[in-house]
This record gives sequence, C-alpha cells and structure tokens, in this order.
Amino acid sequence: MKKPTWVIDKERSKRAAAAETVWLFGLHAVRDALMNPARQRLRLVLSKNAADKLGEAIAESGMEPEIVDVRVFSKSVPLAEESVHQGAALEVKALDWGSVEAVCEPGQASPVVVLLDRVTDPHNVGAILRSAEVFGARAVIAPHRHSAPETGALAKTASGALERQPYLRVKNLAEAMKELQKMGYVIYGLAGEAELDLAQGLSQSKGLPIALVLGAEGPGLRERTRETCDVIVRIPFEGGFGSLNVSNAAAVSLYAAGQRGV
Repeated sequence: MKKPTWVIDKERSKRAAAAETVWLFGLHAVRDALMNPARQRLRLVLSKNAADKLGEAIAESGMEPEIVDVRVFSKSVPLAEESVHQGAALEVKALDWGSVEAVCEPGQASPVVVLLDRVTDPHNVGAILRSAEVFGARAVIAPHRHSAPETGALAKTASGALERQPYLRVKNLAEAMKELQKMGYVIYGLAGEAELDLAQGLSQSKGLPIALVLGAEGPGLRERTRETCDVIVRIPFEGGFGSLNVSNAAAVSLYAAGQRGV
C-alpha cells in the first residue's frame, strides 16, 4: 500500500532533521559541549593554542582533535567570517531535551518556565538561556518556526548555558502554553501597555508554577499568544522611554519571579 504524501513528507523532514549538524565555536562553548555527556559530537577542530587550553575537556570527551594552523582555521570549518572562534570549533548534533510534559512537570516544586514568541535573534536567545540558567528556570520554550535554532552564535552568547539549560522548540507555542496550564502553571505575558505591574501580578501566584511569555521586540506578543495568557503584566519604567531589549526583559522578569516568596 502506497504511503500518503503527508506521511512521506513527515518522514523526509525527520530524516533531514536527523542529518543536520551544528558547528559550535569559541573556547567556552566548545569546552562545555565536550564535557556534556548528552551531546553527540562529530568533529573537533582546534588550533594548537586552543588545544592546550582545552586539554582537560578533550581528555574527558575522548575525542581526537584535528590541529589546524590558526591562520587557515576559517578555511577548515564552515563558520561565518565574523565568528569569533578563538581557534576552537566542534561539529555536533542538536540536543534533544524531550517533551514539554517531561521537562516541565512541576512535581512538588513551583518552577518557572520562559516562553519566547517569535524571538529570532540568536544573541538574544543565547542571553536568555544564560539568564534562565542563572535564575533557575526549568526550561526555555520557543516555536520551531520563527525562533532562533541552535547555532554556534547562540551557543557562544549563552556561554555554556546551552549545554545545561533545556531549550525546547515546539510545533505550536499556544498549544504548549495550554499544556503548561493543564499542569497548573499560571501564564504571564509581558507587554509594555499592560496596566498591571510585574511584581503585583506575580504576587498572586506564590507557591504556584509560572510561565513568563516574552515577544519579539517591536511586534510583541501575537494575538493568539496574548489570548492564551492568564495575566498580562508590564515591567514598570521611569521616564518617557519604557522599552527593554527582550533578553534584558527576560532577566528582570526571572529575577522578579524568584522574589515571589521573599
């Protein structure tokens, strides 16, 4: 029996995704990936100086690096010209953190989750992953489409957090939000025009798991995303200019979430 076209297309997409690899670069990103047992590593290219600095991580990974003259390093690996590689590059498979249900199940805790609505800049997402790790977020969740995929630039900005902080990319963000609500999460959407301040809103959810939803700079939250939120809040500001970079807004929101019980 011939398979339906949609089944064939789905299988083809899965095979393509499985074949994709990511080049991580920079000493911190490469070191943390080498020391992450969950990371599937394929090829390690280093300058002599980088190899000396990463000796312990290389030994732990069991990989055999290719030593390349730093002057021709960029010709040995497919990195963008502007990549600050520091003589270190590692080809890997993207991490698979599992499902939203498995990663975000509250249990006896009151965890915090971050959701990103159309945040496509890898530097912003990398910075958000770093803040999420610092403030103990359970996960960062973004849609497959219109979000930053796992890339070398994202990993470098995350400064190692990509290896430790779950970054889940889902088919539909609103459906992921509804799944979190079923698990008991209160969903807070961040919007500059909201009337309720962030701290005031968060004070209503002491002891409960919460999710913070941040939109792209400019467009903000999409209509369906906003409608799915339980509460819309804003970060209060002084003066006439009240807009933060999305990664800064995430850091402020995560800090505020951690102060709920203080």
